[in-house]
Amino acid sequence: MSTDGQPHILAIGGGTFVPDDRQGISPSPLLRYALDLTGQDRPRVCFLTTAVGDDAGYIARFYAAFSSLDAEVSHLALFPMPNVQDMRAHLLPQDLVYVSGGSVANLLALWRLHGLDEIMREAWQEGVVLSGQSAGALCWHVGGNTDSYGPQLRPLTDGLGFLPYSCGVHYDSDPQRRPLLQQLVGEGTLPGGYAADESVALHYVGTEFVQAVSYRAEAGAYRLEPDGPGTAKEARLEPRLLAAL
Repeated sequence: MSTDGQPHILAIGGGTFVPDDRQGISPSPLLRYALDLTGQDRPRVCFLTTAVGDDAGYIARFYAAFSSLDAEVSHLALFPMPNVQDMRAHLLPQDLVYVSGGSVANLLALWRLHGLDEIMREAWQEGVVLSGQSAGALCWHVGGNTDSYGPQLRPLTDGLGFLPYSCGVHYDSDPQRRPLLQQLVGEGTLPGGYAADESVALHYVGTEFVQAVSYRAEAGAYRLEPDGPGTAKEARLEPRLLAAL
């Protein structure tokens, strides 16, 4: 848990992991920043891959990637059944919960079916740092846009809503993302919110946005607000640059 006792969420637009020399993945500075938020020398980290159906290959790659960190790592899977007897008892003692990308629509449906939505809220309120990329970033917000339903992006409006904002991910790498999010905010389908380029993370304390961080100098974060009927204005937020590993 965070040593300051505050609820933290780190929503990552993309780039949690980077390719390594062994043809696998290694933690980027964004994940190390998430671990630093816990304030623990050897944090307890649980990752969830619900959004990719708890694919065994994903789980194995995540364990390999997390192995380079000084952390006590576990995972929570829901397929074919929960892999722990008591999900609440497993999650509440964690210092960091990390959620993978994939289908945010399927993630939300399964979490609600298993009561994980309420467990996550309790963990967040108790000071467990919540983080994740793409689907694992969108889920904490009111909504955003998603390819969960197919290659043509569609609105997502039923996020967990811990954060009362819309969220944009992969903002500089998917040309559909920016115009659709601006449209949804402008027409009132989604509230104003924040968006992140690849290699950028949005850091919230409680429900307040405090800063963006990145390990790529040219990458940006953005604040979106309604600006008259059917339009939105977007302001760039310069991320704090993290040191390379």
